[in-house]
Amino acid sequence: MSSYPVRPSPSGSTARAIVLDERALPRRWYNVAADMPRLPEPPLHPATGKPVTPEDLAPIFPRSLIEQEMTTERWIEIPEPVLDIYRLWRPTPLYRAIRLEQALRTPARIYYKYEGTSPAGSHKPNTAVAQAYYNQQEGIRRLATETGAGQWGSALAFACAQFGLACTVYMVKVSYHQKPYRRSLMQVWGAEVHASPTSLTQAGRKVLAESPDSPGSLGIAISEAVEDAATHPDTNYSLGSVLNHVLLHQTVIGLEAREQLALVGEYPDVVIGCVGGGSNFGGLAFPFLMDRLQGRRQVEVLAVEPTACPTLTKGKLRYDFGDTAGLTPLLHMYTLGHTFVPPGIHAGGLRYHGDSPLISRLYEDGLIGARAYPQRAVFEAAIQFARTEGLLPAPESAHAVRAAIDEAVRAREEGLERVILFGLSGHGHFDLGAYDAYLAGQLEDYEYPAELVEQALAALPELPR
Repeated sequence: MSSYPVRPSPSGSTARAIVLDERALPRRWYNVAADMPRLPEPPLHPATGKPVTPEDLAPIFPRSLIEQEMTTERWIEIPEPVLDIYRLWRPTPLYRAIRLEQALRTPARIYYKYEGTSPAGSHKPNTAVAQAYYNQQEGIRRLATETGAGQWGSALAFACAQFGLACTVYMVKVSYHQKPYRRSLMQVWGAEVHASPTSLTQAGRKVLAESPDSPGSLGIAISEAVEDAATHPDTNYSLGSVLNHVLLHQTVIGLEAREQLALVGEYPDVVIGCVGGGSNFGGLAFPFLMDRLQGRRQVEVLAVEPTACPTLTKGKLRYDFGDTAGLTPLLHMYTLGHTFVPPGIHAGGLRYHGDSPLISRLYEDGLIGARAYPQRAVFEAAIQFARTEGLLPAPESAHAVRAAIDEAVRAREEGLERVILFGLSGHGHFDLGAYDAYLAGQLEDYEYPAELVEQALAALPELPR
């Protein structure tokens, strides 16, 4: 590795790890809706075209989460039983990527917030624990959900085990076979796991009748999980991204990161996160956007997605279903169309046709930016990061690594001392098959064709008049 002088932070520190005591664990979640100049358009009932009411959502969500979904209150108290489980791994460490800085010969200072220390190895338990708690408090006995890469499914399985709930997971079929150890982890924690599409639901049977070899998609798996919850009175549905309450719970990430950077006298010029539905990105970025929206600081925020599923960079801001079968409310979001079935890239957690309405509105209003990368460039960055920093990123997180490296190289070329913060949302220990494929030269880049995007968008639902 090339030698390069390490530039100290304003505090004079060149410490690699910035660790908070558990007493610094945030006691409240931050709700970005309180500070947005324009709120997203409301979710619509697919039959009436009118905004959904709490009563419309009650068959699949507990009252507490419905209230969090709809509130514009800025701060929401975190219940003590949730904090008690958070303390198993939170606060998570913030690292300065000194060895990566040296390898890139950049004047930029690069920091990353590492969520791979959770029991499930990703950021997902931040909301899974909260959702399991609220459901258990209202007498629900089982949660049904979908999962792409398996990170959300394993997080919910863990959370359900903590609160004595049964858990059923519909796992996208291509990931079910690509990532068998994620499935094993869910089963260790007591979850029942099915490769979606299945023959267990009407939604799954319909897909299999039309496409027996379907690789599945998050939209299909959501349809199956929602149908399961809606047809069993003791069961609710749990979603790992997209919805307001999910992104709310994830803001513990950014709230901790603000405090950690303050300890070394730093504030980011740019905050970077990978985006599928938006939970990891929103969780890191929203507390920094709060400073910008309230006029205290300026910060650039960058969402990174795969070219194979380019929701923000090629999608349209329209009302669309969150699932393939059309069982969910219509969400106003950037979408590729609910019939979109992405190719089986290895970043399974980013294979979703839509994005969070909150993130979609912020992007539409120019408050965040977006960039898309092909998967070989992403894995190249992940390998460089692993060989300098030692941690193996999840393929999803590696999209943020790619963008952070590019920003650091730009800083070098322009002679800028920028501070870069990115989210390392999870480790890649269950993704070694993907790394094997990359190292063997077997990974192919895929840019989703514009004509297929237009074809999927043509199938967007007509709103009732």
